[in-house]
Amino acid sequence: MSKTALIVIDVQESFKHAPYWDDTEFAGYAERQNKLISAARSKGWPVVFILHNAKSGVFSPESGYVRLMDFVDAREDDPVFNKWAHNAVLKTGLQEWLQEQGIEKIVVSGIRTEQCCESTTRLASDLGYKMEFVLDATLTFPMVHPLTGETVSPEQIRKHTALVLEKRFASIKFVEDYLVKS
Repeated sequence: MSKTALIVIDVQESFKHAPYWDDTEFAGYAERQNKLISAARSKGWPVVFILHNAKSGVFSPESGYVRLMDFVDAREDDPVFNKWAHNAVLKTGLQEWLQEQGIEKIVVSGIRTEQCCESTTRLASDLGYKMEFVLDATLTFPMVHPLTGETVSPEQIRKHTALVLEKRFASIKFVEDYLVKS
């Protein structure tokens, strides 16, 4: 049994209907996300999907958007957990599932880099899991800095996430690190 699991966080239709949606980096991200899923399957790792829920808006189950995006290479038997907070571990059933499966290492990917992906990584690390954060298999969107008014690009956000996670909460990885070299 594999002691590693790939967690794919919030790759759901809700984002395409959010006011901040920006598809500039989406095609490349989608391709890398599926390559990572394929690599995980080739290694015998379980692939776990997480869906974010909210009481209202495009993340509410009633919206009809709390479902995986069409491009995602998901299988019927892949575990799916719903969350109501930023982290995917607590109060979702995921932590119990990880324990039942004997998972020791979690590989994180998904949407949004600095939000649910980073929150999940920090919390799971604190719970004792070995964490790998696949930076180029995460997607985020431009944000306006609250102090300066500056627009912060997705690239800048990813650089910051790598800075604050590396050697503290996770090892920073890239999809290429998981692909079989021929």
